[in-house]
Amino acid sequence: MKLLIRNLDRSTTEATIKNLFEAYGTVQFCTIVKDRETSSSKGFGFVEMPKVGEAKAAMKNLNGKEVDGSKVRVKKAEQRADMD
Repeated sequence: MKLLIRNLDRSTTEATIKNLFEAYGTVQFCTIVKDRETSSSKGFGFVEMPKVGEAKAAMKNLNGKEVDGSKVRVKKAEQRADMD
């Protein structure tokens, strides 16, 4: 299950996010979206967890949690429509 993490502090690292989510299960990948020109965080990212139960537990427990001074919001990522 792919999760969207919003309201990340600009200083939060992928390692920090991965460690938070690994407390609830296996993390397949973790990425923070960055600005192409400045390489600074855009304040959101994604985590993919292969087991739905673990992903739901992480979502429930981490939504609203303070991380590096910001209360993060965690929800299931919506599938992007193909841009043809």
